[in-house]
Amino acid sequence: MIGELPNVQAGMEFSTRRLAHEAGVHRPLQAGICGTKKKGAESIVVSGGYKDDEDFGDVIVYTGHGGQDGRGNQVSNQTLDDTGNAALVTSCLEGLPVRVLRGAHDGSAYAPSDGYRYDGLYRVTSYGSKQGLDGFLIWQFRMEAYEGTPTPQVQPEEVIPAPGMLPVDHEADQQPAGNEQPGRVTSTVQRIVRSNAVKRKVKEWHDNRCQVCDLRIELLGGSYSEGAHIQALGSPHNGPDTTSNVLCLCPNCHVMFDAGAIVLKDDLTVVRAGKAKGPLRTHSKHTIDLDCVKAHRERWRG
Repeated sequence: MIGELPNVQAGMEFSTRRLAHEAGVHRPLQAGICGTKKKGAESIVVSGGYKDDEDFGDVIVYTGHGGQDGRGNQVSNQTLDDTGNAALVTSCLEGLPVRVLRGAHDGSAYAPSDGYRYDGLYRVTSYGSKQGLDGFLIWQFRMEAYEGTPTPQVQPEEVIPAPGMLPVDHEADQQPAGNEQPGRVTSTVQRIVRSNAVKRKVKEWHDNRCQVCDLRIELLGGSYSEGAHIQALGSPHNGPDTTSNVLCLCPNCHVMFDAGAIVLKDDLTVVRAGKAKGPLRTHSKHTIDLDCVKAHRERWRG
């Protein structure tokens, strides 16, 4: 399960990993990353297992999985083909929350004194590779706590690195949550995840290929596209959060669509800057709501 769990609050402590497993916070009893490339990462454990990790409380520079011997030394290069690393890449590209479980160890002022502590949700904001302390290639993931996620009130002397200080091969296109209605600031994570699920399904159907220009953006570890609502959500537009109201677009076409530079006719002909450019690429499983198409077009009628 991605995101928050029922009856589990940030700050909850567990004396053993098995208890954290039984609570569903982190299901594996040994692996530090729980997840798959397809679904993303459910959770990670920060417990000093990798000497290149850096913990600054609200920001964690988390070393990926693989390449270690039994004594915690890096003896070979890490790759993004590793299931856990691939899961964190997906979480970055899709903007999915990851549960963080901290374990007791001497390498972090934020670690619990003993056992394990669930410290809430973090987002993977970027990832990149570098030569680790043992001389082998490692992959690292910059993770930032969600607003409102409590972290231990410890003030370490270290300076929190800016996003650019982590070697980055891709930085996710993080959109501000916005505040069209003040109440939305306190929306639960589960509502965010449901919205992500709708967009992810549309992007899966189209294999991350833009329905307008046919571009598929290839990145290290995966591909990238954006889910664009046809009829905008929220007042005064009040579009539905359903697959029939979402398109799979590249970032450029997404911007043009949201700004009315691209609209659709009722027969799904793409009109760019007032000129018909051909049909929207469709998929047999992806039904387009023509009422939403009309609402978007009329919004930009001018």
